[in-house]
Amino acid sequence: MKKCLSSILALALTFSLVGCSGGSGSAPSASGSASGDSSDPKVSMNVSVPDADNSYIYAAAQEFKSRVEEYSNGTLKITHFPDNQLGNDEQSFAMAQTGECDIAVGSTSSVATTYNDLYVYDVPYLFLNKQEVYDVGFNGETGKAILDGFSEYGLKGLAFWENGFRNITTTDKDIATVADLSGLKIRTMANEIHLEAWKAMGANPTPMAFGELFTGLQQGTVDGQENPLGIITGNKFEEVQSYCTLTEHVSTPYYVVMNQAKWDSLTAEQQEALTKAIEETTQRQYELSQQCEDEAI
Repeated sequence: MKKCLSSILALALTFSLVGCSGGSGSAPSASGSASGDSSDPKVSMNVSVPDADNSYIYAAAQEFKSRVEEYSNGTLKITHFPDNQLGNDEQSFAMAQTGECDIAVGSTSSVATTYNDLYVYDVPYLFLNKQEVYDVGFNGETGKAILDGFSEYGLKGLAFWENGFRNITTTDKDIATVADLSGLKIRTMANEIHLEAWKAMGANPTPMAFGELFTGLQQGTVDGQENPLGIITGNKFEEVQSYCTLTEHVSTPYYVVMNQAKWDSLTAEQQEALTKAIEETTQRQYELSQQCEDEAI
């Protein structure tokens, strides 16, 4: 763990130096075109989507489906499985590796134990605003290198999607200072970086399966939780939480990965169609995420 943390801190320093270099551009827009040949073989693909069909992630996935099928002239067909129907993030990630799932979308924090470079996204306050996330974490040299690194796990890294900054909610205590966290049982993921960070701030981090969280908050098993705003309101946590503090302490993206063998089986035209579709959908997904956050606040 010490060796892992040293590597993470070194990466964090790299991100910080790059982030301070003053880049001001926005995420690049997609360009180019693709057209599937009518003679291309017809290929069906299933996509695991972590959130329900009323979420902005599912809306982005639907746009991806439409674009893929259009640009491939119908030779690529996509079927969605929302709301973790194929399993949670870790399970769908593993299924994408084996080919049981063709494309998987999930939180990087959930699979960092498998692909350790993803731990860099769990370092608190590594990114201070969304533009840094886009310029460095997603589309910068380091972000692209991390995306390419999925290849070591039998996966084609397609994109990082916006998951939003994580914020804390509590049942009956307004969090105005770090001291207010003292002793609070905060539900977190079973992620070592998250656990150590909350301990350092005086809280009592309590790993809990996400599916049990609403009931845990309702029954007082935990005093609060932390998640992006879209997930907070998408799961109606405001019904069992009185306060939300915009701490924006961590920005953990969604990974979008594809089974490498499945990618390799596509024709060049189909790969081009899929690439164009994911680039355009990613830009749209950023917009949907921001819209969702505005509505949530």
